[in-house]
Amino acid sequence: MIPLLRYHSALLLRSHRWLPPVLLYAAFLAVGVQPGGPVLDSYGFAAIGPLPLAAWLCRLCVTGEPPAARACAAAATGPGRAHLARVLTGALSATVLALAGTVYVALGSDPHASDHHTAVPVAPAFCAGLLAALVSVLLGTAVGALCNWPVLRSTGWSILSGLSAALLLLVGSASPANAAVSGLVTGSAHGTVALPWLPLLGTVVIAAAATAVACRLGSRRT
Repeated sequence: MIPLLRYHSALLLRSHRWLPPVLLYAAFLAVGVQPGGPVLDSYGFAAIGPLPLAAWLCRLCVTGEPPAARACAAAATGPGRAHLARVLTGALSATVLALAGTVYVALGSDPHASDHHTAVPVAPAFCAGLLAALVSVLLGTAVGALCNWPVLRSTGWSILSGLSAALLLLVGSASPANAAVSGLVTGSAHGTVALPWLPLLGTVVIAAAATAVACRLGSRRT
């Protein structure tokens, strides 16, 4: 699996197709995260971005390989294993960027609640912000796995369904991402930190199931 991850990472980097999502994510943080803002509010805002970012990067990884190269990888390692490496490359790339975004918030935000007087513990707040970002990464990975090849073969339907699913997961009241972000914003109002373990556990199950479905179909349709 490690050689496959290296191969797909190199393929993604050399294609330069990662530039649009990364630049948009950077602009999202630069515009939305105000220096000196309450740290938990800033973590909550920053945790929104990794969901569409992960879905986009996953799409780039599962669709960026030439058909001949895809066939060679499938023959050498198995189609399911090869597709798993594509999805994992997108997820790991998004995780690195989400970590960078969380660090950016930590360096520029005020470690106080929304009233700017109640102190917020720095380390637990950072962990809560990072876990919320991981929730978004995992949900975005699930979207990317289910809304692209081999589940959906049409480019138009893939993009439309991916955008719609990402939007619904960001605003839906039952979404783990919404729950994680809401927990940070609510904590900022009271100066308390709650780690979003339950949303994270739910997204691990969702992402694993979505990836398993995509890999299963990849084995049949390669």
